[in-house]
Amino acid sequence: MTVARSLLLFVVAALAEIGGAWLVWQGVREHRGLLWVGAGCVALGVYGLVATLQPDAHFGRILAAYGGVFVAGSLVWGMVVDRFHPDRWDIIGAAICLLGVLVIMYAPRG
Repeated sequence: MTVARSLLLFVVAALAEIGGAWLVWQGVREHRGLLWVGAGCVALGVYGLVATLQPDAHFGRILAAYGGVFVAGSLVWGMVVDRFHPDRWDIIGAAICLLGVLVIMYAPRG
């Protein structure tokens, strides 16, 4: 159950961080205003909070592994929200990053 909880937390963190960054982008680059920027800042704060809920106590490990989730999640966000079409290299790169997540977080240690 710990692995499932950890993976769910990574997904929630990705939604908060990617969504927050997207909101700030929309507010500034697409001139949607300060409410969008503010909402993005709140979402980015939620991301920081969610990251602390991971069962592993090592900040560096959590952030290193989360980086792989962020890469793959950003491509998915782009596909769903911005109609981005990743090429095979994007997909291969994201798969490598997700493999890194599994190794960093869930490899047996001992």
